[in-house]
Amino acid sequence: MRVWFDLTNTAHVLVLRPLVELLERDGHEVTLTARPLSHTVELLADWGHPHVVLGRYGGARRAGKGLAATERAAKLIGFGRGRGFDYAIAHGSTELPVACRALGIPNTTMLDYEWAALQHYLNCRLATRALAPEAIPPSRLARYGARGSKLVRYPGLKEEYYMAEFEPDPRVLDELGIDRARVLCVVRTAPSYALYLRGSPDALLPRVLRRLSDTDAQTVVLARTPEQASSVAELGGDRLIVPRRAVDGRSLVAFADALVSGGGTMNREAAVLGTPAWSIFEGRLGAVDEMLIRDGRLHLLRDPAEISLEKKAPGSLQRRVRRDPVELLSLALPRIREAAP
Repeated sequence: MRVWFDLTNTAHVLVLRPLVELLERDGHEVTLTARPLSHTVELLADWGHPHVVLGRYGGARRAGKGLAATERAAKLIGFGRGRGFDYAIAHGSTELPVACRALGIPNTTMLDYEWAALQHYLNCRLATRALAPEAIPPSRLARYGARGSKLVRYPGLKEEYYMAEFEPDPRVLDELGIDRARVLCVVRTAPSYALYLRGSPDALLPRVLRRLSDTDAQTVVLARTPEQASSVAELGGDRLIVPRRAVDGRSLVAFADALVSGGGTMNREAAVLGTPAWSIFEGRLGAVDEMLIRDGRLHLLRDPAEISLEKKAPGSLQRRVRRDPVELLSLALPRIREAAP
């Protein structure tokens, strides 16, 4: 088969990479396109997989996003025409379902946060299949057109699939100058460019950073954009470590004693890896986070004083749940069994 993947955000490189590698292992031809946002292109370069960068980031406002998405959809249509793609897969790409509908290519849109309404109204209606975790009630997705046979649900978290074979690399600690004997806290800034956050600057973040700067904990702040990195560096001075390019975030979270994050994926990675996590996400709480909070694997942060800065219990990583990405691929790409060699 010829399969097209479109990656539009940093996390998508990690989420979709195991599916790409499984397909290529079995002799299928895979093509990647990407949008230049946050560290997406950097992670693709680190991976070393051939890819084509198409489109641009349209900013946090609705009008800018709409114009950029329209331009990018046209570019994807031009790119995909005549290439003979049998199927396409993306996690939250707004443009791929549009291009696939225009080109007659069956495709799957993946999602695990149900309140990005404008995105889902478009994606779920235009895609052939919508793949979501069982934690999200079908009633929350039906209004987007993801109902009946179109909606396919998978058990657990997407992070349990794409991190199934993951083992943390201690080199990330050496690269950042981390003292293993001291408490390590990782902070992930919010995706302020996301439409559902309306460009929110994350009012709680400065309070969190001030509190952490006043402790003996080592704090690494993973910013999503150069502008965020500059703002954080100015706020925390030399008390905060602010990498200026993509680092091995999963390994960093695995070794961390605490995570404070304004996004969803890294919170869920921490929950899977056994690292205590506090969410400062300012959007509407999704069903996956509701489940993690009920299970005690995620905490909503209201006051920076609530963050526990102590070494975490040993053995957390070894107890994590691992799920076979082959199962996720078979749900995302149902024709793969028919095409199996």
